[in-house]
Amino acid sequence: TDKCLPHHYSVDDLSGKAKCKAELQKELGLPVREDVPLIGFIGRLDYQKGIDLIKMAIPELMREDVQFVMLGSGDPIFEGWMRSTESSYKDKFRGWVGFSVPVSHRITAGCDILLMPSRFEPCGLNQLYAMQYGTVPVVHGTGGLRDTVETFNPFGAKGEEGTGWAFSPLTVDKMLWALRTAMSTFREHKPSWEGLMKRGMTKDNTWDHAAEQYEQIF
Repeated sequence: TDKCLPHHYSVDDLSGKAKCKAELQKELGLPVREDVPLIGFIGRLDYQKGIDLIKMAIPELMREDVQFVMLGSGDPIFEGWMRSTESSYKDKFRGWVGFSVPVSHRITAGCDILLMPSRFEPCGLNQLYAMQYGTVPVVHGTGGLRDTVETFNPFGAKGEEGTGWAFSPLTVDKMLWALRTAMSTFREHKPSWEGLMKRGMTKDNTWDHAAEQYEQIF
């Protein structure tokens, strides 16, 4: 029901998500391709959010068939880096310096993967939004990110399990490994990817559920 989105979708009908992706690619001036994994980052451009890791990883990541969009503001050095990276990889990278609520919603809905390599994150909200919108989170396994993102396991006791990937320790190599695993799952194992999306969308992250857990502890 999100008013910021050009198309709507649900766990029972995901077709609108592909349309949101195409609209986002058009809006950003990226090639409109359903088959390419589109990775998003939304957040402050500072040390806590792991922007330095993204910066170090981008040259290697841009060798892959991938698209990457970043939305945020903060450290002027990172803002300048985002602008220069966009001009270096015109068909693959977009850096939106600033913040816009409607744009953040369109990125959350239009991306396939949301990246959150935070050094620390007591709770974290973007990974919760991402799962609600059928976007698969790849996060550093710390704090609230570790608590809420269950790493994909194709051989769980009841079949496939998990809602994304939580990597640790916080290194460029580990982050790239998690992203590449997510990207290959997206490309080569469509039913598994759809399972990841649907498990994320049906996960209960409401206060009702949290309150019940608190009640049990007390």
